[in-house]
Amino acid sequence: MVLLIHHPVSPASRKARILMAEKRMLFVLKEEEPWNPSPDMYKLTPSGEVPVFISDGNVIAGNYAITEYLEEVSRDVRLLPADARQRAETRRLMEWFDEKFYKEVYRNIVLEKVHKRFGSGNPPDSRVLKVGINNLNFHLEYVDWLAERQNYLAGEDFSLADITAAAHLSVIDYLGDIPWDSYKNAKLWYSKIKSRPSFKDILRDNIKGILPAKHYANLDF
Repeated sequence: MVLLIHHPVSPASRKARILMAEKRMLFVLKEEEPWNPSPDMYKLTPSGEVPVFISDGNVIAGNYAITEYLEEVSRDVRLLPADARQRAETRRLMEWFDEKFYKEVYRNIVLEKVHKRFGSGNPPDSRVLKVGINNLNFHLEYVDWLAERQNYLAGEDFSLADITAAAHLSVIDYLGDIPWDSYKNAKLWYSKIKSRPSFKDILRDNIKGILPAKHYANLDF
């Protein structure tokens, strides 16, 4: 049995789920609150962070470790390009979203709206949210620019760059904070990602206590 310990508010967890679905892997999900890790989580990984991938007694913890492991052991469907330059561009965009987008957008919006609410019971700081929304628009302009010039973010083919970007953006979209109509090319790109079979379960996600935006699961927005 393949088990993924995850949480729907975690973009790294969503990335792992989409990647496994693209590779047509069967897996079971177990939810773990990232703001309140259980003692068992610390037995699996010192960080206590999701996601954690478990298969045949092997425990793989961490965003990059899981991504690289899955790409290495499941070779029938490859999500990193064969061309070295394109692989580099794909990894650059993965890092952009996992590091820059996470720091500038995710932490200022999702940590404020979700983690603080369930972790400490405190309301979000409107000043921090404003910074996150301003940063979000900067990143959407970049996605829009990329999507205008090529079929997918890293080139003409779907790749881990698209999975990573969509994993992050889908969490923000669940909360209803993305002004898609202001970014037509980004919206068209995201509609293609939403239509993929691997994204189907992501659109069914439910963050307990928070309803998704009305358009969230609508493939036509």
